[in-house]
Amino acid sequence: MTRKEFLQGAGAVVAVALTGCGDGGGGGGGGNECGTTIDLNHGHVLTVAKADATAGVEKTYHIQGGATHDHTVTITAAQFADLAAGTQVILTSSPSTDLTHDHSITVNCA
Repeated sequence: MTRKEFLQGAGAVVAVALTGCGDGGGGGGGGNECGTTIDLNHGHVLTVAKADATAGVEKTYHIQGGATHDHTVTITAAQFADLAAGTQVILTSSPSTDLTHDHSITVNCA
């Protein structure tokens, strides 16, 4: 089965909470990093420092992690302001290099 066939047949959205918070979860809180969740994840990693949210300057992240391909995701200054205020932000990554998929990403710095 190819990756494309797998993704097309996935049907259900699977959310994987990645590490990033001192509280051991994906929901923000005690550490220096915001909580992140990448839907339909297959090895990608996004680490957003709380300091980035506080700085409030647009930034693009690469999320390849252990996957065989990369995506990028950009958080705008306005979205960082929302994160700094405790509001979660939902983003969409760039498409994969073979244009078969992207990922919905939730970031929470509360």
